[in-house]
Amino acid sequence: MAYDETGRIAPVETSSGVPAAVLENVFDDPSHGEPGRDRIAVHVVWEFLLLVGLAAVTWLLWREDADALRGGALKTLLVDVAGLGLLALAAGLSLRAAAVNLAIGPVALAAALHFAEQGDRGVREALLPALVVAALGGLALALAVVVLHVPGWAASLAGAAAVIVYIERRTTPVVVQGGYDPRRTALYLFVGFAAVAVLGGLFGAIKPVRRLVGRFRPVADPARRRGAVAATVTALALIASTVLAVLGGVLIAANGDGPVAPASGLDWSVLAIGAVMLGGTSAYGRRGGIFGTLLAVCAVEVFLAWAVTQDWTISRWAVGGAALGAGLLVTRLVETFGRPRPTPPGGVPAHPTGPSGDGTISTGWALTPSPEPADAWPSVLPVRDTDTVDSWESPRWESEPRRWDAGDR
Repeated sequence: MAYDETGRIAPVETSSGVPAAVLENVFDDPSHGEPGRDRIAVHVVWEFLLLVGLAAVTWLLWREDADALRGGALKTLLVDVAGLGLLALAAGLSLRAAAVNLAIGPVALAAALHFAEQGDRGVREALLPALVVAALGGLALALAVVVLHVPGWAASLAGAAAVIVYIERRTTPVVVQGGYDPRRTALYLFVGFAAVAVLGGLFGAIKPVRRLVGRFRPVADPARRRGAVAATVTALALIASTVLAVLGGVLIAANGDGPVAPASGLDWSVLAIGAVMLGGTSAYGRRGGIFGTLLAVCAVEVFLAWAVTQDWTISRWAVGGAALGAGLLVTRLVETFGRPRPTPPGGVPAHPTGPSGDGTISTGWALTPSPEPADAWPSVLPVRDTDTVDSWESPRWESEPRRWDAGDR
């Protein structure tokens, strides 16, 4: 390890003489966010606290009713986690893309009502039309967001209103038809949700992937378009979130004990978005953790199961609102301690964008001149000593040209 003249650690240079920090961030564009790698330590600390909270509420549930964590009750709980988890994945994906989809709750409830009515035709026959409609609806929402370049919450709220009109065509609860029982595959459903949530968090922690997914996030004027790449990624995120909401709604309907009642479904949106923000996903987009969504969804569902053992009547609005309020505080922590490190005073810039063509190195904010090359020869000839006869008397050091008659021939 080398140190400079001020005692600081000298920057590591490559064989070409360019500092390694420059090459690491050479393709970062300040117009698409702060250059540099987001810090993950804040997510690690928060997810540890979530794990402690999940362990505490699980212990409370086991102390009150140990049967709730074994047998058929455990399978029901696992399916509930998977159902809410799919909605949380839908919310988290749209949040990461900086275009939150508020329509996931109404879409899930509409899918639940459709499955309850058409479930006797078979799971595939009832599910495929719903998925096709969800994909087309997600595409329409995506086009409204990226073509008009409007906030995702506003466009999705308009879409939610259209879905609620479809829901309100029913005036009475709908009994679930068919014999599909997701509890028979409860463990596989839970493991599938957990794997998708964790793998998605891992990929989202990779710097290029995180920057790509969150490219729609504004960095200056929010109304300024973010480019074709950002529009494409955001459109795919909105379509995928709508499809995931349909799958979550089907699981919730099939796992329920009673009929599916018509409602707005926005309480499911609040609960899902609150859970994913509680897990560490920023409300501004781009930033998020790895295990946070999985831990937050498990904690919410175990808490709801524990509330049942206490004979408490708690609505999803209350739980979702509390999770959303806590998630806003988590967002502030993530945005404060998760952004790239600032440039140290007097050190190598932490956010370079690469060398320019005029001999300077661009850092995104200023240009640092490169050192001038040292002269190979002194600019002034040495002063000769007139008292000493030596090699300086050689004719090659005379200032005037030699005459034709000078010297011996």
